[in-house]
Amino acid sequence: MLIMVAGAYRSGGADAARRAANLRILNEAALAVFRCGHIPLIGVNAALPIIEAAGEDSYDAIMMPVSLALADRCDACLRVGGPSRGADAEVERFRARGLPVFLRVEDIPC
Repeated sequence: MLIMVAGAYRSGGADAARRAANLRILNEAALAVFRCGHIPLIGVNAALPIIEAAGEDSYDAIMMPVSLALADRCDACLRVGGPSRGADAEVERFRARGLPVFLRVEDIPC
């Protein structure tokens, strides 16, 4: 399966250290998804290089459109980390389509 890993990145005004820690959580979860035999996708990882090229002031115009477009192409979602409106929007995309949303890596079929 193509599994989106959704979680907090910039929520709550996270500073650079908190954003890096959040990204680490997302990437570690993606590794676990990969080790289960699936292909993980993280919207943040897809959007950040585009934002870097466009400039930080383009964050809001790019982050969620890229993340939600990826969500529409995945088979399931793994929700990790703390509160995040963006991650919750991604999860809602899956639930609206009747697709699985996993809340723990252990729940993903390996």
